[in-house]
Amino acid sequence: MDRGTLHTVLRTLGVRDGHYYIEGVHEPSPLPTDFLYLRRSRTAPGMWETGAYERGVWEVVTQHTREESACTHLLRLLTGTGNPPSGGGTP
Repeated sequence: MDRGTLHTVLRTLGVRDGHYYIEGVHEPSPLPTDFLYLRRSRTAPGMWETGAYERGVWEVVTQHTREESACTHLLRLLTGTGNPPSGGGTP
C-alpha cells in the first residue's frame, strides 16, 4: 500500500482528518495539536518514519526502509490493524 491508498483506507474507515498526517498526501493546515504521522526521514536519507507529533515536537516511533511498511505501520497505529478493509472495491 502506498500513501495515497493509505489515505483512502483511513477515510473509508472514518478516521478523522486531524488524527494523522501523511507527507505529500494529507497535510492538515494549521497543524493539529497532536497526531500520528508518516513522512520521509529527516535524519536518514531514503528512509520513512512513523511517529507522533505533540505540542510542536515530531517524535519518531519507527524508521522504515520502504514506504509500504511505513504505511502499514501507520494504519496499525491508527486502527489497531495493518490490513485494509476487504470488499467494496477498496485497494
